[in-house]
Amino acid sequence: MRSYFAPAIAIAMMMAAILSARSDDIPTLDVNPVCRGIASQSSLEVGLHQTGFEQCVQSEQTVREQVKKEWSTFSTSDKSHCVALAKTGGESSYTELLTCMEMARDVRKLRSEADKSRSRPRGASSARGSSPAEAAIIRMTDSNNLRVRKP
Repeated sequence: MRSYFAPAIAIAMMMAAILSARSDDIPTLDVNPVCRGIASQSSLEVGLHQTGFEQCVQSEQTVREQVKKEWSTFSTSDKSHCVALAKTGGESSYTELLTCMEMARDVRKLRSEADKSRSRPRGASSARGSSPAEAAIIRMTDSNNLRVRKP
């Protein structure tokens, strides 16, 4: 019994490592359904640029290449969330995947910047390291906040 236990644990550990490495791979999405829908709706829009099925597929492949380039810059949690979202509903799109990951990253960055600015003491040299325009805005904001209003 004991001789089977050790190899089973080793195999389980190897599988976990393989699956976790695999989960960080760029997903392969089937863009055909979404491109069929876009192509069929495109023919209904009189006067607008029509997008054919092949054009759509080519565009999605171009976006996939962009996803490949930027994949490592996104957090694992954002990738997992956005891949699941992109695969929901049956019409997968690399454009939707990339947009989701970019928005998640940008929101996280904005929140982080907002938290930093809230924790900065008033009147401190917060303009250090800012661009000249940012420093001017900070000085104007600080001086407006320090004005005493007469009743």
